[in-house]
Amino acid sequence: MDRRETGHPLSESQEQAPRLLTGTGVSPGSGYGPAYLVIGDIPEPAPGSRHDGDAQAERGRAEQALDDVAADLESRGARAGGEAEEVLGAQAMMARDPGLAEEVGSLIAEGVAAPRAVFEAFGKYRELLSAAGGYLGERVADLDDIRDRAIALLTGLPLPGVPTSAAKPFVLIAKDLAPADTALLSKDVVAAFVTEQGGPTSHTAILARSMGVPAVVGCAGATAVAQGTAVLVDGASGRVRLSPDEGEVAAARNADEARRAVLSAVTGPGATADGHAVPLLANIGGPRDLDAALASGAEGVGLYRTEFLFLDRDAAPTPEEQEEAYRAVFDAFPGGRVVVRTLDAGADKPLAFLPPHGEEPNPALGERGVRLFRRYPDVMTDQLGALARAAAGTSATVEIMAPMVATAEEAAWFAQACRTAGLENAGIMIEVPSAAIRAADLIERVDFFSIGTNDLTQYALAADRQVSEVAELQDPWHPAVLDLIGMAASAAADAGKGCGVCGEAAADPVLACVLVGMGVTSLSMAAPALPPVRAVLARHTREQCRQAAAAARAATSPAEARTAARERLPELDSLAL
Repeated sequence: MDRRETGHPLSESQEQAPRLLTGTGVSPGSGYGPAYLVIGDIPEPAPGSRHDGDAQAERGRAEQALDDVAADLESRGARAGGEAEEVLGAQAMMARDPGLAEEVGSLIAEGVAAPRAVFEAFGKYRELLSAAGGYLGERVADLDDIRDRAIALLTGLPLPGVPTSAAKPFVLIAKDLAPADTALLSKDVVAAFVTEQGGPTSHTAILARSMGVPAVVGCAGATAVAQGTAVLVDGASGRVRLSPDEGEVAAARNADEARRAVLSAVTGPGATADGHAVPLLANIGGPRDLDAALASGAEGVGLYRTEFLFLDRDAAPTPEEQEEAYRAVFDAFPGGRVVVRTLDAGADKPLAFLPPHGEEPNPALGERGVRLFRRYPDVMTDQLGALARAAAGTSATVEIMAPMVATAEEAAWFAQACRTAGLENAGIMIEVPSAAIRAADLIERVDFFSIGTNDLTQYALAADRQVSEVAELQDPWHPAVLDLIGMAASAAADAGKGCGVCGEAAADPVLACVLVGMGVTSLSMAAPALPPVRAVLARHTREQCRQAAAAARAATSPAEARTAARERLPELDSLAL
């Protein structure tokens, strides 16, 4: 199995691990602590194992185990909130999949013991997901996690996972991390994340940034590190140093303290050094994320993900339930701006209460986002109506945007639906290359753009953001992606309308300057990223941002683009960035 835990003796490869490993830094800062490796597995149930003949009781045991796993995942998600709640909700739905339950039941009816039946049934689904590729292919790790948890319950083994409390923070190292592993971790427990797999927009990377914890992904050889080895992680450069000396640790800590002091000294609304306003907004996954956003000085919300209301439930949320959740966020930013993304379901976020409409060979290119809205207009009508009622009693500026819009016709259709519901500010996300290339056509139909750089990058470069083997391509610094962003920003500017960025690219302080230099009018990101972005903008003029953008777009590779941009932003060193 692929799950890994602790407790194995050191191998020869562990004893010979090098002193310095490198990967992709995805969450800045330094973290130091003993290595906690996830390096074992839940044993595979013996082939040919049989139950005692009571198939009904055995099937009941298996169904109860899967239900308990789903309930545990839901509980972890509810306690964690934000991105974790979204991810774990989708995983719980997989545990309750009726097709899986039926397959397990059929095997038990043939005499197969429950643990083995779960293993074999999940194996069949695993092959199907792997063959599907894309988003579904990357859900294999989630499926393995559910399988292992169910087998652990059926065989009396401890549930896989990592400690949620510790005497001192540790560096968590794994081949990859299941969402359930990281959901309840905090900065008090984990000093840094290091994984062998994953890319800049993997679940581990996104959750690390939302926690404000340093992280390095795609780090070859990480799981060969000996358990308990002192590890110093640089989440910006991607360097992972083993058994560092006291001087190295002290230097890293001093640099971190200096960086925090400089960054915290810059407060107030986002703006360049010459006074050009750049509103800095927060990405949130529900009302529970508001405290962190407000504490970080967010001027509003640039991406309010609404999936948390819809995932992992047998019936759609009522209009009243939706209205309450929306109003809570609107009221938190009186006079501010709140941009709501309508339901972004499909692909790796299926909805149990919608009837299946056939298998999709590549769901990432199928009916997701606005396309699903068009298939189920009642869901859209309820959500837009609830948003309109919630916005009616608030002083916040409420803007509504649709995900995965590809054509001018789709943009016009969504804008009309919003206006019919009584919502004045209707926009779209630019995530599909066709939308960026023909942005001038689309901006005529809507009131604003918001660029989702995560999906735009993976579609532009044909590089799934969950596949570590193509992580090098999944980089928003690629000049081709910068060109697409520039097209959208220019079209919006020519029309006198706003164009924000709400993807992970906005959280990169250097790239934030490049985005502003290309004409992006607002930046939205996870709350912990707001202070460094605010500080770097405050130290550079708009003209310097324009020069950095031009230099980056003239490059031929992401590495060249980064270097070229940094050379035009002279204050980065003083900010320890």
